[in-house]
Amino acid sequence: MNYSIAQCTHCKDLSFWKREKLLFPNVSTVEEANPDLPDDIKADYNEAKDILNTSPRSSAALLRLALQKILAHIGEKGNNINDDIKNLVKRGLPAQFQQALDSIRVIGNNAVHPGQIDLNDNPEIARALFGLLNVICHYFITQPKKIAEIYGALPEKDLNNIAKRDGAPT
Repeated sequence: MNYSIAQCTHCKDLSFWKREKLLFPNVSTVEEANPDLPDDIKADYNEAKDILNTSPRSSAALLRLALQKILAHIGEKGNNINDDIKNLVKRGLPAQFQQALDSIRVIGNNAVHPGQIDLNDNPEIARALFGLLNVICHYFITQPKKIAEIYGALPEKDLNNIAKRDGAPT
């Protein structure tokens, strides 16, 4: 079945291969999950990362699930990713973020349903989804969190003046 064992010339550890796929050790070059991802979504991200080398299709499907959970986390229904993206676009979502959301949605869908994209032929497509998910997290979770922290630290007098300016009750 074309299995092979190799020994690293640097550390002397063994690696196990099936054809050209590294089976052990499970080494991933994928970036770490954005620390602002909720724990359950981070678990999906890390599971997708762990299986990327073995199954790019499964990895992409898990990242699609993570996207669905992010959409629910930010206040969308979370039942239908396409509808959630449509709603965000109506509310002014910039095109590049719509494209990032749709890329994960479509590639993740094609991973579990026969489609035009074969991730086994091109695992780099699945690898790229990790970066997109982190960008999405940064846009929807990290940036608003940072802005809220800085804004919340403004003096109360200034916050009241801003509220008056904007016609909000103080």
